[in-house]
Amino acid sequence: MFGFILKRFFSGATVILLVITATFFLLRIVPGGPFDKEKKLPEEIKRNIERKFHLDKPIYEQFIIYLSGVLRGDLGPSYKFVHRTANDIIKDTFPVSFKLGAISFVVSIFFGIVVGVFSAFRFGKTFESLFSFGISIPSFVFASFLILVFSVWLKVLPPALWEGWRHYVLPIATLSFGPALYIAKLTRTSVLMTLQEDFVKFARAKGIGRFRFLLHVVSASLSSVFSIGGMLFAFLITGSFIVETVFAIPGMGRYFVLSVVDRDYPVVMALTLVFTTILVSMNILSEIAYAIFDPRAREKR
Repeated sequence: MFGFILKRFFSGATVILLVITATFFLLRIVPGGPFDKEKKLPEEIKRNIERKFHLDKPIYEQFIIYLSGVLRGDLGPSYKFVHRTANDIIKDTFPVSFKLGAISFVVSIFFGIVVGVFSAFRFGKTFESLFSFGISIPSFVFASFLILVFSVWLKVLPPALWEGWRHYVLPIATLSFGPALYIAKLTRTSVLMTLQEDFVKFARAKGIGRFRFLLHVVSASLSSVFSIGGMLFAFLITGSFIVETVFAIPGMGRYFVLSVVDRDYPVVMALTLVFTTILVSMNILSEIAYAIFDPRAREKR
């Protein structure tokens, strides 16, 4: 088991290093620079700025300098946010994205399982088609619909910002809508398959109570849901770019979009590192948990 875990961590570290390397070089290969949008600067001042941020050095030296900073925990200064470093931005934005993602995760799991189980017993394939249709709706379209209904027409919820529980409702509903429907569809399929198992037919033949029967079926059907729980949690924390931008939430996703547009290399690299680390870590934890409960998984890997 220790060898399995060690192998997962080494493979995860390799993935993180490859992503960092690819992002670093792609940012510098793409035409344009971080100061091209600024007003025309005198050549001497521009050279001094590039020297300050090591942009005057060959690209491989810049990469070595960056990696040495990462190993020290220094992710570099922001080019666009004056007197702020990438570490400062992560410190300020990560709690916001984590809170948004964590609440959305709980909402997705709860409503996904409830709706999935209910639809398995009460509805036919038409309901599953509705799940597929809902999953295909882009988040920015659903967000615009919610803002139109609840902020413009009904005027009961604020359309943006992140200042209190009333501001949380629309972003969380938007972010959790697709995952909840996906979990509902997965749960429905799993429940229908479980109902065909012999132990379920035997339990029904014994005449056990309705509640106990439902509990047995649901508990036996949720393994597929829990198997994607880790990656879903990581996705909801790291995949909120559009939601945070639409609702003006000061989280990592919104800063990532702004930093890409502004070519703020250190902030883009820092947020990419955080996103990749979260995704890889949750994937590793999911694999380890799966291997603990199913030893055959260790033999296959």
